[in-house]
Amino acid sequence: MVTKRQDPVVVVKLVCLQAALGAAQPEEHREMAELNPAKEGGQAEEITGMVCLESDLKDGEMREVEVGNHKVLLVRSEGMYSAVGNLCTHYGATLSKGALSGGRVRCPWHGACFNIKTGDIEEYPGLDSLPCHKVKIENSKVFVSINKKDLEKTRRVKEMGCRVAGDSSTVLIIGGGPAALVCAETLRQGSYGGRIIMATKEELPPYDRTKLSKAMNVKADSILLRQLDFYQSCDIEVWLRREAVSVNTDEKTVTFQGGSVQHYDQLLIATGSRPREVTCPGADLDNVTLLRTPEDSSRIHQAALGKNVVILGTSFIGMEVASYLSATASSVSVIGNSAVPYQNTLGTEIGRVARKMLEEKNVKFYMQDGVTELRGENGKFMQTGVPGVFAAGDVTSFPLSLQKDKMVNIGHWQLAHAHGRIAALNMLKKRVGINSVPFFWTMLMGKSFRYAGRVSAGVFSSFLYGKPGSVLSCVCIAGYGEGHTEVIMKGKVEEMKFLAFYIKEDVVVAVASLNFDPSVSQVAEIMASGRTISKAQAKSDDMSWLKLP
Repeated sequence: MVTKRQDPVVVVKLVCLQAALGAAQPEEHREMAELNPAKEGGQAEEITGMVCLESDLKDGEMREVEVGNHKVLLVRSEGMYSAVGNLCTHYGATLSKGALSGGRVRCPWHGACFNIKTGDIEEYPGLDSLPCHKVKIENSKVFVSINKKDLEKTRRVKEMGCRVAGDSSTVLIIGGGPAALVCAETLRQGSYGGRIIMATKEELPPYDRTKLSKAMNVKADSILLRQLDFYQSCDIEVWLRREAVSVNTDEKTVTFQGGSVQHYDQLLIATGSRPREVTCPGADLDNVTLLRTPEDSSRIHQAALGKNVVILGTSFIGMEVASYLSATASSVSVIGNSAVPYQNTLGTEIGRVARKMLEEKNVKFYMQDGVTELRGENGKFMQTGVPGVFAAGDVTSFPLSLQKDKMVNIGHWQLAHAHGRIAALNMLKKRVGINSVPFFWTMLMGKSFRYAGRVSAGVFSSFLYGKPGSVLSCVCIAGYGEGHTEVIMKGKVEEMKFLAFYIKEDVVVAVASLNFDPSVSQVAEIMASGRTISKAQAKSDDMSWLKLP
């Protein structure tokens, strides 16, 4: 018999404290008792607390409340109260500081979205959902109940199925990144009972690649997205060190290095992109290194200790590496072909700020001195032009709804998650199209720039500005600003507090900010809803439409 693993969904029992205490008790006694655990058979089952009056929150508002020293996000939407965990399951941001729109809340850091009623994750990055708690209104007071055994849990894994006897179908996933993992998980969440194989040439199962350029001494086992026992419990086969070399779509087979052949019924290609190699003479020297894997990151970290380092390129990854190595290398020099870093993505002014931040740490700049992609006619559903073959992540181009389905290739960590989910849903015949606002982030000197959307040919990122151990502020961007013709600035870049609107054809196509959280999340939600922001709104001194705190 095939069984399903049950995820730790919070189940709470209705408790009528008023009845338990007696209606004749004074109000203050009842309120004190409502902070105590409810008991059944002498054992504490849940903790219930009065968190506010029913009138305290207006429709469309949220706040952080506490029940038994456990922080909860309380939301009022469409006249109904709901309560979920208040920490984003990606990196732990406080969701009450994010953006609330309709039935979901968007994380202020990296843009993950969660359903306010179920806690389910609806937009990425991240894998897990929020715990969901019971809300009860009694005598115009709002009570939240939390199962005692779940008090320390900040995340919830959705219920996963596994192999079903008699189902001989096979989904083969080539690649081991977030697109591959989310596809496999979504299939199991959707009750797919066939065989799932994830084949990757990597040495490790899916891991958080974004950390490789930010913390280059990170231990490989600390950045795994899931532990191996998770895959075993869900019957997801993970083949490591297995590089695919060819696909025969007529026979529905994939040949791997070494000659082994695997048949598939549906195929997802999610191999990611690869670093651009240096082709000039001397590129084959031992101390010339690309960065892609944890092994590369560790090798660079060790080789750079006390040495002179030269970084080619002023991309987000190159700048993050420069930031990290500035504390350990003897010297760091960055060579780029533009006037300032990020010139084609974030613009000249923000590029100058980023350069100044690194120059203050003695990083020297010397300025102005192919990724394979599959273009399928059904790209919105992550399908290629070959029946049964899907593509996701950095390897693919897809129609961006923000730009009237213009075909784009965007190498964002968050988008790779979304691609994997969409591919899986369409494998399950659910016909769901991609409709995500790109979101990316980067870090310099312990200061992080957040970026949502896409400006020019780069990726969307966000920067936090602050000293280690201090409260961090964020620079964020949302939208798709390729070809923007004007930038409207609010505040002052040099004072590290600003809001920049990128304009094209009298419409805001992207936004960047520092110390304006959660402005990027708010803009991302506006864009996700299909609404536009006019140039006139951006120029106006009245910014109430952004709904900032």
